[in-house]
Amino acid sequence: MRTLYWLVSALLLASVSGASANPEAKSGYFTTSDGVRLHYLEAGSGPPIVFVPGWMNPAWIWEPQIRHFSKKYRVVALDPRSQGESEQVTEGHYPERRAQDVKELMEHLQLPPAVLVGFSMGVPEVLTYVDQFGTEKLRGVVLVDQPISQFLDIEQFIWFVKMLNTDRRKMFDQFLPIAFKQPQPEEYIEKVRAASLKVPTNTAIALLAGYMGRDWRPVLEKLDKPVLYTITKSLESQGEMLKTRLPSARVELFPESGHVIFADETDRFNAILEDFVEDCFARRSTLR
Repeated sequence: MRTLYWLVSALLLASVSGASANPEAKSGYFTTSDGVRLHYLEAGSGPPIVFVPGWMNPAWIWEPQIRHFSKKYRVVALDPRSQGESEQVTEGHYPERRAQDVKELMEHLQLPPAVLVGFSMGVPEVLTYVDQFGTEKLRGVVLVDQPISQFLDIEQFIWFVKMLNTDRRKMFDQFLPIAFKQPQPEEYIEKVRAASLKVPTNTAIALLAGYMGRDWRPVLEKLDKPVLYTITKSLESQGEMLKTRLPSARVELFPESGHVIFADETDRFNAILEDFVEDCFARRSTLR
């Protein structure tokens, strides 16, 4: 049932403020190859960092990172299809298409090789990007608190479908202690609920179905660029697995954080990510 905790708590993650809280971030739109209008936030200049949020999250959950990293880097955060300000559609809610959306965003912006950061459900989307398109357009990969070697089984999926169709608010509240180690203001929680509930229930279920039973361990063989894996205590075994399969990977444990590492320990997360990003852009060769 642990996968349930990571997925549901992803619903609960967002900055208290929205995109408007960062006046330097500007909105942009582009149309994908299958005709979907996607929204993104962009700020700063310099080497690029691309952020992908989790299940039903908007791009502005990364607002603390947009604000911090846009001082030195060109920061881009995507609203995945049917999330945030992107167009709500009935198709394409599976890892391969959503990974292609990330690729097309980078092509639209004509980005040089970037550090690609994925959180929660964004982790398998980043790994699927690598699986489909390789690492030529990447300088590094950051995976934030999601299992690599397991995802939903049929019993977990049935539980989700039932909860999503009966009482989504109750489901969110049940997993608040998993999302955060410390209590959050009610205003914060209400903003998160609003952002999550904006995604239709059938879309939320379709997203889960597209990822059910998947295993991304085989993709690790294709990762020839620096990798950072930031995890909470419940994922220690996943960190050990990654280090065994990919000794060059950097694994950072956040034992005092809930699933939303970048909100519970923003300063430490940003410092570790900044050190990693600086190293990525300083490198001249791959890790083959």
